[in-house]
Amino acid sequence: MYYLGIDPGVSGAWVILHDTEVFCFGKFSKHGFLNAIHILSHAHENTKCCIEKVHAMPKQGVTSMFTFGENFGWLKGVLDMAGISYQEIPPQTWKKEFNLNSNKNVSIDVARQLFPYMDMIPDNGKKPDNNIAEALLMAEYARRLL
Repeated sequence: MYYLGIDPGVSGAWVILHDTEVFCFGKFSKHGFLNAIHILSHAHENTKCCIEKVHAMPKQGVTSMFTFGENFGWLKGVLDMAGISYQEIPPQTWKKEFNLNSNKNVSIDVARQLFPYMDMIPDNGKKPDNNIAEALLMAEYARRLL
């Protein structure tokens, strides 16, 4: 089985687990995500996907929210086109499984405990990325509960 976790948004990330090993991961870019989905499209019936259910937040700009919503719709459209079913899971739900709060460093710590071999450092990065950590935890959520 493959388990896909997606933290949507411009600074978001995606992670694919194959059983309990990290298969591939990346910061969100349309090109990188399409490459990952191409791999999964051949195994769509053996893929479970968890995408964070997002909504507009107070005090966010109109343009940034429009772009964010456009990207979120694009992600779901690509999954639909590849035949990969997904579940939108609110952050409160998947974070509860790992006893997380809103502190992004705690997400990194929990992901490190579960996947100690994973550095979670994106290309050209210098430190672990909380978006990759959260995408990894959403993939683990899919593995455990979906």
